[in-house]
Amino acid sequence: MMVKVAFLDIGDVKLVIVFLNGPAAAADYAALEASAAQAGFEGEVAAVWPDEHGRTRFLARPERHAFLQAVDYDQLRAQTNAALRLQ
Repeated sequence: MMVKVAFLDIGDVKLVIVFLNGPAAAADYAALEASAAQAGFEGEVAAVWPDEHGRTRFLARPERHAFLQAVDYDQLRAQTNAALRLQ
């Protein structure tokens, strides 16, 4: 299965934003990290999806929560620049 990805470089932090259709669990996050690493993607993985009201929901490291809470899902989605094959 292929998913859309956006690479963001914010200051000295590189993020791999993975767009999902719905909520991700901790096990899903570990699999996303493994898939990104195997594909050679550099950066911290953040899984994002829109809720039923269009708000951004995510699973990411705690230090990235403030950024992901502040940015709109559509703004992130507009940055899509790659795809990732999930394992």
